[in-house]
Amino acid sequence: MSNTHNIPPFHLAFPVRDVEEARTFYGEVLGCTEGRCAPGEWCDFNFYRHQIVAHKAPEECGCDAYSDVDSHKVPARHFGVVLPMDEWQQLADRLTGLGIQFIIDPYVRFKGEAGEQATMFFMDPSENAIEIKAFANIESLFAK
Repeated sequence: MSNTHNIPPFHLAFPVRDVEEARTFYGEVLGCTEGRCAPGEWCDFNFYRHQIVAHKAPEECGCDAYSDVDSHKVPARHFGVVLPMDEWQQLADRLTGLGIQFIIDPYVRFKGEAGEQATMFFMDPSENAIEIKAFANIESLFAK
């Protein structure tokens, strides 16, 4: 698939310790609207036009594996979205203002080079790692 402008939505299910805690984080902090929910068991969210589902499974929560990337410890298991650069900056500013603790503070990699991208990593309350990215040129998303 080479057209990055018309990508179908993905679906991702992930574990959380507490569904109500997830509803607060994904709804109030990230601004995701809710879809269907089975209170206390699972809840759908519209994560930038993609369907993510928080399932109660506290025994599956946490992040133990990391990889070294550009002198940062990147959680091996993470998910996220690629936003336009202005939306990325607005979210970075909003999360910073809310006092979100970042795993990797918002910054720009490869500045001025092919593949220039902004990134930030943070955890939800169940220790699911989330990466939000933006590219100076979206056409370089899959560049080698």
